[in-house]
Amino acid sequence: MLTTMTINGQVTIPKKIRDALDLKPDAKLNITVNRDGDVVLQRTESKNKRKPDRFEDVRGTADIKWRTKDLMALLRGGS
Repeated sequence: MLTTMTINGQVTIPKKIRDALDLKPDAKLNITVNRDGDVVLQRTESKNKRKPDRFEDVRGTADIKWRTKDLMALLRGGS
């Protein structure tokens, strides 16, 4: 995968790599260079682990399609 380094030395980690390493915002990474000159990127466990989102597993799984006006009527107790 090809990426470009900015003038500030920053690079974007491609989505395939972020997904493979399960990288989330604020993830801690260990970057090293092996004997062959290859860059090795490893996810490390953060001491300040983010509290898991209790809704993450079910987000987007609802099988009921609500219309906004119907949902608002239900929430407001109207008809």
